[in-house]
Parts: sequence; C-alpha cells; structure tokens
Amino acid sequence: MDYLPIFYRIKQRACLVVGGGSVASRKVSLLRKAGADVTVISPELCDELEKLASSKAIRYLNRQYEKRDLDGCMLVIAATDQADVNEQISADAMSRNIPVNVVDNPHLCGFIIPSIIDRSPVQIAVSTGGSSPVLARLIRTRLEGLIPAAYGKLGALAEAFRDQVKAAFPNVEQRRHFWESILEGTVAEQVFTGHDAEARQMLQAAIEQGSESPELVGEVYLVGAGPGDPDLLTFRALRLMQKADVVVYDRLVSPAIMDLVRRDAEIVYVGKERDRHTMKQENINQLLVRLAKEGKRVLRLKGGDPFIFGRGGEEIETLAQENVPFQIVPGITAASGCSSYAGIPLTHRDYAQSCVFVTGHLKDGSVDLNWKALAHPNQTVVFYMGLHGAPTLCKELVAHGLPAVTPVALVEQGTTPQQRVFTATLETLLEVIANEDIKPPTLIIVGDVVKLHGKLKWVKEHHADDAEGVFAYKN
Repeated sequence: MDYLPIFYRIKQRACLVVGGGSVASRKVSLLRKAGADVTVISPELCDELEKLASSKAIRYLNRQYEKRDLDGCMLVIAATDQADVNEQISADAMSRNIPVNVVDNPHLCGFIIPSIIDRSPVQIAVSTGGSSPVLARLIRTRLEGLIPAAYGKLGALAEAFRDQVKAAFPNVEQRRHFWESILEGTVAEQVFTGHDAEARQMLQAAIEQGSESPELVGEVYLVGAGPGDPDLLTFRALRLMQKADVVVYDRLVSPAIMDLVRRDAEIVYVGKERDRHTMKQENINQLLVRLAKEGKRVLRLKGGDPFIFGRGGEEIETLAQENVPFQIVPGITAASGCSSYAGIPLTHRDYAQSCVFVTGHLKDGSVDLNWKALAHPNQTVVFYMGLHGAPTLCKELVAHGLPAVTPVALVEQGTTPQQRVFTATLETLLEVIANEDIKPPTLIIVGDVVKLHGKLKWVKEHHADDAEGVFAYKN
C-alpha cells in the first residue's frame, strides 16, 4: 500500500492554493466544500476564482508564491503551470511536514486527492495512487450507481441514534447484528423512499424492543425490469434485486435480468401467456401479501413499467388493503425502449405531435378500442400485446380514416440480442406477420415516424453467420 487512506478534517482551518486557473478553481471548490479557510495566491485568476475573491469567499493574494506563505497552513495545493514553482512549494511544505499536493505530479505529493463519492456523512474515496485519475473516476462512476443518494440521510439517522443503540446493546456483537438488520431492512428502505419520519419511528421501536434481531415487517418491491436489456435497469431496481428474499417474476423479464437477482433468493415464476396463465392474477396478489406478512422482502419483477399495462395497480390495491408496505420502482416501458432501439422516435415535429399507448386486447381477450380517436393523422399509436388483434386493428384504423399505406413497424423481443424489426403498412402488415413467423413479445408501432427507421436505426444489423449476441434487424 503506497498511501495511507485517511479522512482529514480541515473545517475552518487555513489551506493554501497556489495557482489561479481552472484546475486551481476545482481544488478550491473541493476545499471549500469541506469547510476550509482558503487562501489563493496567483498573479491572475480565472473567472470562477475572481467571483469568489470579489465576494470574499476566499482570501486572495495577487502576487507570486513566497515561502512564508506556508506559515500557519494545515494543507497546501500547488496548481501552477510552472514546474519549478510547483517543485519549490513541494520541497518547502515537506520540510515543514505540511501535507502538500502538486497537481498531476504524484512524485512531488505528500498526499493525493482521491475521486470522491459524497453522501455526507457517508464518504467514499477511490484512488489509484496517482497512476490513473481517469481509472479512479471510472470506478467512482460504477460505485455511484450502487450507492443511493439517500445513503447520506441513512448515515445521519444512524448517527442520531448511535448513543441510544450503544446503551441498549452494550455488547459489540449485539450492536453489529442490530445495525445490520436496520441498515439492510425496512428502516433503510423507508429512508430511501423519503419516509424519514416513519424510519425514525421504526428505529426507535426496534431499540425499545431491546432485541438483538428486531422483527420487522416484510415489504413488497414492485419493480419495472424494462424491456429486456439489463443495461436499462434503474439503479434502485438493481439494488432491490440484490437484497430481496423472494423474487416473483413475469414471462417478459429476460434471462439476462434474472441473472442479476440475489443468488440465494427464492424464485417464483408467475408468467402469463395468451390463454395460458401459470397463476391467476388474484392468486398472485394474495401470494405477495402472504410472503410479505411472513417478514420477507419480496421483489415483484415485471417487464417494462409496472404501471403501463403491467397490472401493477391491481397488485398494490391488494397490498394497500392488507396494510402491507410496498414501494414502486418505474421501469423503461416497452414502447420507449423498443422504439429507441429500433431507431423510431415516438414523436417528431415533422411526423407526430402526440403518442398513444394502447393494449391489443382487453381483460376478456377482445379488441374494443376507441378507433376514431386512434385514427388521427400526425399521431403515433403503440399497440402492446397486439399480434393476436392485428387483423382487427388494421381493419378498424383504415375504416376510421387512416390511409392503407400508413407505415407500421413490428419490434420483436425489443432491446434484446434477439430483437428483430420489420416495417410494413396497414395494408401489408398481416402478410408480413404470416411470412416472417413473428411471435410475442412484439410491439406494433403505427404512424409516419416509422419512416425514420431506415435512417435512424443505430444498432448493427444481424445476419445468420454473425456472432451471437448482436442485435437482429430486418427490413
């Protein structure tokens, strides 16, 4: 280990920055964020530092660096464009045991500034020892997605109750178990979803129980898994997928996404296909209630977005009636994901000023829609689950005024490596479906925006001899 990672308290302490350019400005910003009393020395200042100096937010000395400037300093940063000056500052500071950082010169540094994830009071520092700041930044970016912004509030909550917990659990091991149950359980989720008051009440109750492992009620996470590509998952979705005790998932959740759920979680498949349901919706609703009341963290994983033709509303109605805690995580809906991966914008100033999402069949399996409202020019209509009703939709849209030559796109298994895109018109759509053996899940997009597919498709086209895993297209 080349460096000792430490966190240095500089609040209201004298810190010196030598240099007046944009690099110096970034360092000043970081020091001020930590509460330092900053002095900047430079013959010239960039606009950002000039504003700070004018507002007295920093102390500014308009001259060259002098050795006496280190008097009383707790920390110094050299950020000039003069190598000899930077070397002199480094030598002077080290001779007086003052921590010094010389920007982009690790061999002159007494300390280096890491890439920082700030969730105050939670802070994470990533360093490569000055060998590759870009790599440190990339690692930080990866970690940013795994650490919700609300972790700062969670840390503040733990700090507020620290003394109470210490008094209730004098044994170190007991405290560790207690905090693990709190920070990985329902109290944490209350913080993450903005229910701070409820989190405090639950934490207070857990302390008063005086239990090493306080019993907390279960919870249901209603999570949208997106249209298929795991890269389209939200940060919150991925976090909840990793912590759930039970995963209840649908047919439209791709295998690549299921690979990301917690390895030791119980897996329950409740997928539905036309005329073949693994489990009735009413039974799924009651299953979620039962599992949560057993104290389990239940991930209800749905393709797309749970509130767009995903029956999410029906499920949380039951949860609310049974007083089961739940949270909802939106996902990228199929219309947005599939159209984007097909290079078909759902709206465009030259082609469509509105967009409508409709389901291809109702609860009883019929297709009974407001065709007059759907058959408008300059509008995009996206049909979910529309393959079975394709003959009806073609007939009714034409009958209600859309030209037979209106462009149509079919996106099969959108956003996955098996995606196929076919273009047709209302007049030729049924022929394309029959000839190409198109199967669900397939999204149907109707409107002039489909004309843009040939120009805007951005994923490499796939042929039979291509390597596996490349997106498939066909016109």
